[in-house]
Amino acid sequence: MAQNECPQCGAPNALSDRECKYCGEALTVNSYSAPSATQRPVSEQQEFDFKAEALLYQQQVAQQQFSQQQYINNGIDPSWPIKNKIVAGLLAIFLGGLGIHKFYMGKIGKGILYLLFSWTFIPSFIAFIEGIVYLCSNDHNFQVKHHVRFQ
Repeated sequence: MAQNECPQCGAPNALSDRECKYCGEALTVNSYSAPSATQRPVSEQQEFDFKAEALLYQQQVAQQQFSQQQYINNGIDPSWPIKNKIVAGLLAIFLGGLGIHKFYMGKIGKGILYLLFSWTFIPSFIAFIEGIVYLCSNDHNFQVKHHVRFQ
């Protein structure tokens, strides 16, 4: 199948295209050739092959952009809620026996569990340790582990 590659992104384009479908780069004039009378018309199978190849290329570009975006964000999803590590640590140290830090971090189930067992004082000891870990942890590790982000 005859095709024309984009000089900018390398995407396959039809010979009749004057610009790349994907990046908009103008294709060179010498690579564009009008169909002559001796050329066969493009069959449906060739057109299907070209569309399948273009779709595969679009998927590859989307996957590359996603991986580049993940690299830029260092694994931190922009849709995660914004929380403060210091607030979480202080809540865990002072009110952790009631599970307030878990409610703050968005872990409602664990917060209810801490609240139910607060009469045993076991959640207080665990929360005190968690508060120290929150305050001593690296910012990036804290964000990735708890699926939160900072402002």
